[in-house]
Amino acid sequence: MTDIATPTNATAPSAVAYVGIPQRVDFDALAPAFSRAVSDLNEAAIGEADRAGIDPGLRELIRLRASQLNGCAYCVDLHTRDAEKHGVSLQRIHAVVIWHDSPFFTAAERAALQLTEAVTRLSETHVPDAVVADALAEFDEAQVAALIALIVTINVWNGIGVTARCWTPRLRG
Repeated sequence: MTDIATPTNATAPSAVAYVGIPQRVDFDALAPAFSRAVSDLNEAAIGEADRAGIDPGLRELIRLRASQLNGCAYCVDLHTRDAEKHGVSLQRIHAVVIWHDSPFFTAAERAALQLTEAVTRLSETHVPDAVVADALAEFDEAQVAALIALIVTINVWNGIGVTARCWTPRLRG
């Protein structure tokens, strides 16, 4: 099977010509105080997750799923790599996009991913009571608060990344 990015007349892998995605706004340079504030918010969310005992692998799956929903190429790439670094198998990383139909997630992970989708799609879902109840059935209140902090924060990053296209994922390997 031919890679769709490889021209059919290519004789070597170096012949692949990937299409660059142009930056719209150099957000970090043009809004440095806000960019730092978002970085601080991110560190606070990670700190809350760590204090609440949220597994770092789950943290990355949550951030990956929100980024998939929001279409943030940079964040999908980043959190895929970070999930792998935290011991999440590639099979589970690939299955995040179809977690509803995948047997590779625990009840707690499913509740966290469901909460992630509801918060990320806030204007559509208004985060139903049942979704929060499912999360509270698997996590204590401090953990749910930490999950919300992670989800809200990644949605801020995604909003910047998708709108400004200020960060570019790099092809590895």
